[in-house]
Amino acid sequence: MALSIRLSRGGSKKRPYYRIVVADARSPRDGRFIERIGNYNPLLAKDDEKRVQIDGDRAKHWLSVGAQPTDRVARFLDAAGVRERAARNNPKKAEPGEKAKERAEERAEKLKAQQEAEAEAKAAPAPAPVEEAPAAAEADVVETAAEETPAAEAAAEEKPAEA
Repeated sequence: MALSIRLSRGGSKKRPYYRIVVADARSPRDGRFIERIGNYNPLLAKDDEKRVQIDGDRAKHWLSVGAQPTDRVARFLDAAGVRERAARNNPKKAEPGEKAKERAEERAEKLKAQQEAEAEAKAAPAPAPVEEAPAAAEADVVETAAEETPAAEAAAEEKPAEA
């Protein structure tokens, strides 16, 4: 018979409470168990001593008999000092997916193209500074046009009067 040390859920909806039990690996999660060796209340603060309570002697007994703890229970046993748990290493955990890699490449290409365009704009010769004399000449043209406009208006007013 394969034994496992695992969590059995209790409590009401959205208010979980777990019992740490030794059970046959084939029995349902919340079903029949052999012995209750502790409990776990995830609603309590992480530093609260009542969050995880394990009977260490019984846990050692069941481990010596061959019971296999689940990953979560193995963490609890390690914290209680009953059984050492080897740290795992998953180097691909933080690696982004294929789509994210494609988006990152596209962003890098756009940024590179933008930087090249900025570099070309800086390298291109700046247009020659415009002299102030032509600007003054344009101002004279505007003034002469303003002087002619009232005369043209006066001539326009006189013609309908004559007619």
